Amino acid sequence: MFSEILPVVVSVIVGYLLGSVPVAVLVARSHGFDPRGVGDRNPGFWNMKEQLGWRAAVPVFAGDMAKGAAAGLAALLICALADGPRLPSLYAAVAAAMIGHAWPVFARFRGGRSVLTFAGGMAVISPPAFALALVALALVALVTRSFAIGARVGVFGLPVLQLLFDPALQVAATGALMCLIGLRFGQAALAERG
Repeated sequence: MFSEILPVVVSVIVGYLLGSVPVAVLVARSHGFDPRGVGDRNPGFWNMKEQLGWRAAVPVFAGDMAKGAAAGLAALLICALADGPRLPSLYAAVAAAMIGHAWPVFARFRGGRSVLTFAGGMAVISPPAFALALVALALVALVTRSFAIGARVGVFGLPVLQLLFDPALQVAATGALMCLIGLRFGQAALAERG
């Protein structure tokens, strides 16, 4: 029993610490500001793009996605070394990375909304669904001439695309990950009111 729980616990710790790396804050500091004090105050890609433009925001896009992917890959490695439960560890690590991004220990628990960290984790959880989501993102962005709309279709279409490749129970776990995004958006909306 303990040997099955330990890889999940280690995956959660590693995932949270990876997710807590405040990429947007670090990039913004190199440009002389804190993203949590400007624009929509979200330390994530969209606010950085608004403040600095596409080119300067690319490291945030890549870094936030890399956190989710690295958490997932770390969980797979931990499970391989400890012969632990693969899917529970994988989902737990990605959830922890998303929580770390939203409430980072290295940035006074003031983080972003975890959308890109989720997407990076999905690249490890279901690579074929992730690839199709990228295609959907590109096609919708081309047709609408809006990266933002394409990104929403790609990210929020992931569970539907995942149904083509994975069992429904696993897709439900993906839905639970997406609830973390909803929680963070809800928290941000309440903070704006107060």
